[in-house]
Amino acid sequence: MSRGRPSLVLPALLVLFALVVAPSGACAAAPDVSAGERIYREGVLPSGAPLHGARRQSMDGEGPGIACVNCHKRSGLGSGEGTIRIAPITSKYLFNRSGVQAGRPTLDAAAASDASRAAYDDASLAAAIRDGVGRGGRQLNYLMPRYRLDDAGMADLIAYLETLPTVTSPGIGDSTIEFATVFTPDADPKVREGVLAVLNQFIADKNAFQRGGAKPLRSEGQIDYRVTRRWRLHVWALNGPPAGWEAQLRRHLATEPVFAVLSGLGGRDWAPVHHFCESERLPCLFPNVAVPVDDERDFYTIYLSKGALLESELIAAHLAQSSVNGRLIQLYPPGDIGERAAARLRALAPMSLESIMRPVSHGNAAAIARAVSEVRAGDVLVLWLGPADLSLLGPPPKNATSIYLSGSLAGFEHAPLPAAWRAVAQLTYPADLPEARAVRMNYPLRWFQIRQVAVVDEKVQTDTYLACGIVAEALNEMLDNFMGDYLIERIESMVSHRQLSGFYPHLGLAAGQRFASKGGYLVRFTEPGGPAISPTTEWIIP
Repeated sequence: MSRGRPSLVLPALLVLFALVVAPSGACAAAPDVSAGERIYREGVLPSGAPLHGARRQSMDGEGPGIACVNCHKRSGLGSGEGTIRIAPITSKYLFNRSGVQAGRPTLDAAAASDASRAAYDDASLAAAIRDGVGRGGRQLNYLMPRYRLDDAGMADLIAYLETLPTVTSPGIGDSTIEFATVFTPDADPKVREGVLAVLNQFIADKNAFQRGGAKPLRSEGQIDYRVTRRWRLHVWALNGPPAGWEAQLRRHLATEPVFAVLSGLGGRDWAPVHHFCESERLPCLFPNVAVPVDDERDFYTIYLSKGALLESELIAAHLAQSSVNGRLIQLYPPGDIGERAAARLRALAPMSLESIMRPVSHGNAAAIARAVSEVRAGDVLVLWLGPADLSLLGPPPKNATSIYLSGSLAGFEHAPLPAAWRAVAQLTYPADLPEARAVRMNYPLRWFQIRQVAVVDEKVQTDTYLACGIVAEALNEMLDNFMGDYLIERIESMVSHRQLSGFYPHLGLAAGQRFASKGGYLVRFTEPGGPAISPTTEWIIP
């Protein structure tokens, strides 16, 4: 063998030997993105154990309470509280060595400044997550936990972060934002027209203002970036039984991709629409629904109120403080909204109350009278009836401990309740009192008048106007980051700061909350035939 020609045999043998004797861990498994998502969103390690983290000042935590999503949000675009700015951690902001390019959308000055720093690699990102050492060796804020993650868990988490790009959602064009509004077949036709009138007029006003000279805002400094877009509304009118609605919604979405579902109107059942939006990750913003889906594990559907379900909770909370021991008798039309509200109250009512459910058909005065005649001393009577059925009531029972009516079904203070019942019944009122909301209501009512929008249902149309305003403000805060997750997060962040809250004294959405107004009153009528009411309770948040 010549000294001048290196032998290829020995290196080949060494490589083969290394492969044979290498420990099994040397060929590490590929990172598991789904496991990284659980770490990020739920604070759960691949083993199923809770994630642990420590902050300075001896603040330790584990599990969901310290999950990354709490601060950096589902979108990965971060959040803020007071002077604290939680940085975005999508792949664009973490791994782009040149930062966000000039003229491309960013979030704000703090995000732009952070994005201009050197890019993270796997090692430096692991140091930031474990030890709180950020780009350039700077210490991260003490609010950022120092997570205890092994190498496999760290690889899973980083792999998930790499899947968080800021990609524009469907329904966003260069000059338009596409919205849909959904109407179920059992929605009241007159109220439906009222909702559409508000939506169409609000959008026409917004687009007209834009045509009047609103110019795109761009900044070479990458701080302010907003492109004004026209809104376009698609009306998705469902038909047939609820079992077929999901297929109809999928066809609509396939032919008319939209950024979000805005307002709309439901009847007895909204669940198929809710579940469709959750499955498609499509924001569904403030639909007018009497019985919403009450599952705060969901993310993409936001309601102004729990509606009739909240009224059940108001009654249950009041009964829990009343030491009642009789029977709970509930009247409702079968298959209607009241049946679901009655079922919720039966589940929440004190155990001391025997529950009696009495379905009564619409317009059946005799059935209503028979059910009312069952009431005896110590009983609680709840009427889940609409105006037409309330007008059929005979004399009220003499010995009932308490009588409650659903305000939303009855028509609130305009309920056509016979005078004898007004003296003894309490009305659930999941809104602010009329005199307290009068100033706030001046604005939408004046807008209806000026825009010649006929008022057929003051509350539903005000809620629709409120929904449009909230969404418009949230879009203004998004700059050009048009992603569904981020839209939801911006609404959660800003809605509590609104001065105009319509029928509600206050709106608020913490992370994970799906109902912006959370309380209500019980009230009594104060005159035999008029709409005057007074509260019998403080504001109740069940």
